[in-house]
Amino acid sequence: MTRPGLAFLVVVLLSVLTALTMPLAAEAQTGKVYRVALIFTTSPVSEMAEPEPTHPGARAFVRGLRALGYVEGQNLILEHRSAEGRFDRFGDIVRELVAGKVDVIVTTANPTTREARRATTTTPIVMAFSVDPVGFGLVASLARPGGNVTGLSGDAGPGLEGKQLELLKEALPKIARVALLGSRSEWESPRGQSVRAAAPALGLTLLHAESAPNDYTGAFTTIERERPDALFVGAFGPDLYANRQRIVEFATRNRLPVMAWSRDFTEVGGLMSYGVNVADLYRRAAGYVDRILKGARPGDLPVEQPTAFEVVINLKTAKAFGLTISPAVLARADEVVQ
Repeated sequence: MTRPGLAFLVVVLLSVLTALTMPLAAEAQTGKVYRVALIFTTSPVSEMAEPEPTHPGARAFVRGLRALGYVEGQNLILEHRSAEGRFDRFGDIVRELVAGKVDVIVTTANPTTREARRATTTTPIVMAFSVDPVGFGLVASLARPGGNVTGLSGDAGPGLEGKQLELLKEALPKIARVALLGSRSEWESPRGQSVRAAAPALGLTLLHAESAPNDYTGAFTTIERERPDALFVGAFGPDLYANRQRIVEFATRNRLPVMAWSRDFTEVGGLMSYGVNVADLYRRAAGYVDRILKGARPGDLPVEQPTAFEVVINLKTAKAFGLTISPAVLARADEVVQ
């Protein structure tokens, strides 16, 4: 073939390829951009807003969406919101998002979910974390939630806290007095009662270090005065999770081993944790969002309950405190922080 003929053939091929790819490019440019809202209760927005958020749950949620093909700046707008401890703001936050016509609202605590249900019966709501959603009237049932709410429960029932206390005693047999950090309502709740009932059977005296949301002055004063052998942080208020660094730093200054419900306490210096992996719940919440955006109705998606629990032990903290963890408990650990 002559050079002019070859050149003509190249031009024709390029024209054909351009004609074939133009519809695809146009489709990409006009493709649907989804708006998903993630609402926190106490953690600052600054922990949520980066491409790789510092908040473990938000990071897992963003990565979960990314794995499913949703990328911020391309086909996803992620609306970050937080009441930052002011629970009276939940209603305003949700109403603003509903008015802005977000496609899905993702909540992280029961009070936010309740306000979201009050604000809308049509916008899908996914619970990344909830406690007893049926008992709190958030869904009709776990199998058939009904309405516009579904998601995940991090609740294994009030017996979990008793097991946490039992594990703490097994790990540190010599402890006798344990302070429970939480509000008055939490102390009197079924979960608080579960811990209180478990303590005498384990030979433990349980003290109440009463706190208010984001205010631990009185609780810390009580702990310093009473000098317990360990600090227990149950799966109570979301403010405890948001302030985990502050709580653990206080405990470290007072050489208090911390038993908590989330590995995120242990990773910042608490002694041990036993409970559901919170970051994994957020990652799985991304799957709910994906199914809803693809047409599934929230009320038809069963609420998932935790089926696996993990024991995480911080040996670095144990060594710093001069503690020896029971070998039997170490053998049960799913992860050991060195």
